[in-house]
Amino acid sequence: MISAQGYADAVRPVLDRLLDSEADGITRAADLIADSLRDGGVLQAFGAGHSEAFAAELVARAGGLVPTNRLSVRDLVMHGDAPRDVLADPKLERDPSIAHQIYALAAPQPRDVFVVASQSGINGSVVELAALVTERGHPLIAVTSVEHTARVAPRHPSGHRLADLADVVLDNGAPYGDALLPLEGGGAVCAVSSVTTALLAQLLTAEVVRRFHQAGEVPPIYLSANVPGGDEHNLALESRYAGRLRRTA
Repeated sequence: MISAQGYADAVRPVLDRLLDSEADGITRAADLIADSLRDGGVLQAFGAGHSEAFAAELVARAGGLVPTNRLSVRDLVMHGDAPRDVLADPKLERDPSIAHQIYALAAPQPRDVFVVASQSGINGSVVELAALVTERGHPLIAVTSVEHTARVAPRHPSGHRLADLADVVLDNGAPYGDALLPLEGGGAVCAVSSVTTALLAQLLTAEVVRRFHQAGEVPPIYLSANVPGGDEHNLALESRYAGRLRRTA
């Protein structure tokens, strides 16, 4: 039956399985992120399409880590010199060449760590960015649906998928096609990857903060900008990374 309760009932076991199956991956990913940030690095997060929600969950939010950047295909226009009409192409993320521009515009330092999210893990920009990141020596964490990516052909000319290139792969637990509730006559409704990747983002944040505490260090964490003193607190932390963090409306 298609209903809010039906979706809630379907989501719970997905989250439970994720908490069990990804515990080791979260540990290894948190180690990579914490090592980078404690060395003065920045977490560079990229997701195309709806996977951009995962990057948004990690970057510039209350209770989140300060040294973070959100990379997106819009960077080509907002931070580069591409005309606005390039964003009218809904299949832009399939173009491998834009990954080089996105990377260059981010201007990462060698100590930065990357997290790249994609439900399918097959599109050109995602795979090309992953390849570029690893070639430049950055640690790479992939967030993808292991089930989905295994069932579709890569669109990158190398034949690689995102998961093939990462140091750590986190399975978002979403099924092939992402949606959970089957419809009569075929198809399904109510995607789950946005829910599971939001959980993964917060699990990673918690584990990174734990590593700062274990090292006797104070983690750089945002306060809400909508509480007294929030702006001042956040600006003071951001100033440690002058010129390296991009914050837009």
